[in-house]
Amino acid sequence: QVQLVESGGGLVQPGGSLRLSCAASGFTLDYYVIGWFRQAPGKEREGVSCISSSDDRTSESDSVKGRFTISRDTAKNTVSLQMNSLKPEDTAVYYCALRRSPWRTLRANAYDYWGQGTQVTISS
Repeated sequence: QVQLVESGGGLVQPGGSLRLSCAASGFTLDYYVIGWFRQAPGKEREGVSCISSSDDRTSESDSVKGRFTISRDTAKNTVSLQMNSLKPEDTAVYYCALRRSPWRTLRANAYDYWGQGTQVTISS
């Protein structure tokens, strides 16, 4: 059974940093994509970044490009999202998700499994 568990959320001041982690377990796939998404109250779920297991290539949304970095630790089977220069508009619940495909996308409906989410709040 696929399990995705997010950790690392919290309250940070504007301009600060946070590192989210997604621990993935319960699957044996040759190729897959892990994505990070976020959803703020009253807004649609937004794709933030994703990474492919086949080549470690990544995609990022324009809203986080240059500030967020996704990476993968194959030994620990975790995917991290390093978030720098955080802004109040980054406040949301952040989810990681798994797509059973080698092809990267930031469309939420392309992902098959989801974690429970972790709250990130950017406020002074």
